[in-house]
Amino acid sequence: MISSTTVWRVRLLRTPEDRFSDLPDFDFPAFHADVDHPLHGIIRIGYVETGPPDGPTVLLLHGEPSWSYLYRKMLPVLAEAGIRAVAPDLVGFGRSDKPVDVADHTYARHVEWMRAFAFDALDLRDVVLVGQDWGGLIGLRLVAENIDRFAGVVAANTGLPTGDHDMPEQWWAFHDAVQNAQVLDIARFVQSGCERTLTEAERAAYDAPFPNEMYKAGPRALPALVPTTPDDDASEANRAAWKKLSTSSLPFLCAFSDGDPITEAMGPVLRRTMPGAAGREHPTIAGAGHFLQEDAGEELARVVVEFVRGLERP
Repeated sequence: MISSTTVWRVRLLRTPEDRFSDLPDFDFPAFHADVDHPLHGIIRIGYVETGPPDGPTVLLLHGEPSWSYLYRKMLPVLAEAGIRAVAPDLVGFGRSDKPVDVADHTYARHVEWMRAFAFDALDLRDVVLVGQDWGGLIGLRLVAENIDRFAGVVAANTGLPTGDHDMPEQWWAFHDAVQNAQVLDIARFVQSGCERTLTEAERAAYDAPFPNEMYKAGPRALPALVPTTPDDDASEANRAAWKKLSTSSLPFLCAFSDGDPITEAMGPVLRRTMPGAAGREHPTIAGAGHFLQEDAGEELARVVVEFVRGLERP
């Protein structure tokens, strides 16, 4: 039993819904699910969903500092293929509630919030994870710790760092830029990870969840939560996840781009380590940067469709 002296509630902000009006190519119905935790309290998680409710399910997890808007090019392709696509906003991003304090964000809490969303709230089963950037850092932990809920994994420009190896120079530059920014320009950081030039309306859509600096604790927090030393708070849990995944036959596909210096070294490691990756043709998506959903969203969606269809039993 939790005593009154140990109960702690996260202080939250919620982006006004009118901030999400008339976003380009993002007219999907918005949903939300409340997840409850005895210490953190009730947190609302926003998400969009397309495709038939009884179709095979993919869970699309975005990263830093984007939100489910990043998947707008993929959602129609997946739906047309008869796939149920669920794209939540991480806590602190998009339509999801936003803890006010940077210290409210920990790696473990983000894993737990997404676990509660996917399994307690939506009761997803036989789901395929599609994780990019932090969507993989969180998603691969979800898979390892709930492996019976998953049918497969598509890892796209992501990894699962333990702090045993240094991060790339380009990542440290991003880390330092976020840490030192007095005003965090969300759209500029997204643009820096794309090969194509975003329109002004698209840049505004990435800024939409964050009316002012008070709403940006999530984007400010996540770079510092990446394990960069062997004794980081998340290192041991991530090592345990590697051990679990590296002994699992769960089907595993790497779909990395050819233009992401931050994650490029992780693709070969995943392909070599994951038993479920053996014998597969792992596509390299050409002409795309870190945010390959922006640069080649339709192509990535077709890769996911082919992978999901390959999992279906006759």
